[in-house]
Amino acid sequence: MLTIYDWQTGPYPARVRIALGEKAMQSQVRFVSVDLWKGEHKTADFLARNYSGTLPVLELEDGTLISECTAITEYLDNLDGAPTLTGTTAREKAMIHMMNKRAEIELLDPVSVYFHHATKGLGPTVELYQNAEWGLRQRDKAIRGMHYFDSVLQTRPYVAGDTFTMADITVIAGLIFAGLLKLAIPAECETLLAWYAKVQQRLTISDMPATA
Repeated sequence: MLTIYDWQTGPYPARVRIALGEKAMQSQVRFVSVDLWKGEHKTADFLARNYSGTLPVLELEDGTLISECTAITEYLDNLDGAPTLTGTTAREKAMIHMMNKRAEIELLDPVSVYFHHATKGLGPTVELYQNAEWGLRQRDKAIRGMHYFDSVLQTRPYVAGDTFTMADITVIAGLIFAGLLKLAIPAECETLLAWYAKVQQRLTISDMPATA
């Protein structure tokens, strides 16, 4: 059985949980909780599993450790030989990876920086350095990212094309994180708002963090 180290209320782990739901693979995985609020992801024991000290981490039956949501999703998506989230043709793969990276750079990661630098974040035990000005700049970048994806979704039904993919999952995670921080999607981003309402209908409760 596969093992995933994560924290159920974490927006980044939500990316992998959503992928598992899309692939109907939940029964093939056991979850091990790593408490972000207690800083368990920064302990020597966890850093031995993932040098970056981030969640989630996938452990294979042979002991191989895979971190980074994109890499984990790629692995899971190809297990059954029928990838649906990362593309099958060269064009699909390129578009999905391009838009997934943009979703990280323009939305999800800026929201994360805002959380860690311009709010209390995970608390003084974990947040050893904060730069509030940088955090607020990243908050503004995330809002610009929402406008960008609104414009993208005006041209196609999903972030990377005609089907739901890993890129959509990353945008969802960014919006989940933003929502937890009361960082609302601008009202004028009507297409993004409609898309988000649509894709939420395909998620299970276990995909969706309830708190930050």
